[in-house]
Amino acid sequence: MTTVLITDDQPLQRFGFRMLLESQDDMTVTGEASNGSEAVRMAAELSPDVVLMDVRMPGLDGIEATRRITAAGDRTRVLILTTFDLDEYAYAGLRAGASGFLVKDAQPEELLSGIRAVATGDAVVAPSLTRRLLDAYVHHLPAQNPTDSPEPTPLDTRLTTLTDRELEILTVIGRGWTNTEIAARLHLAESTVKTHVGRILAKTASRDRIQAVILAYDAGLVRPS
Repeated sequence: MTTVLITDDQPLQRFGFRMLLESQDDMTVTGEASNGSEAVRMAAELSPDVVLMDVRMPGLDGIEATRRITAAGDRTRVLILTTFDLDEYAYAGLRAGASGFLVKDAQPEELLSGIRAVATGDAVVAPSLTRRLLDAYVHHLPAQNPTDSPEPTPLDTRLTTLTDRELEILTVIGRGWTNTEIAARLHLAESTVKTHVGRILAKTASRDRIQAVILAYDAGLVRPS
């Protein structure tokens, strides 16, 4: 049974989500929060598998609430719901630790499958959207002269545990390749790719695929298109 905490400042929106989720045999709603502060408190109290998180709310917004929930180190994962597929705040959710992004006008089946995927540790963002969000995110990083030698950072040290093949796969994950594309282009079995991805996530302490993509950007393995 997947437990879900719904966070949205619109009562009718929360009601709609609850009706949909409780129609599923494998899901239950543990609570509803109307703002970010409530979401943080209730996530700590209820420890749900997934928090459905609105972005724009009065008081503490969804991005900061996501940051606080994921920083607590609990098993709870956050699925952010945005009004547009390139919400102006969405890229910040990547840094905050969100495990996925869906638009609010997504089909019910998409939302349900997204919740199930996030609950099992997968990321829920199409590779093309992941790349677009990350390109937007990268433009907010400090500018660096290409000829400069960057100082080692904690993120760089996390790469030292990876094999050459794992480093190669992390790079193409950062470019938005799916497991199927990686298998075809690198001439590997898809099951082998999945094993490599799992090891990369474990070795780099990445919560999910999205966080691995962020690592690839932060470490300079991938640059915006």
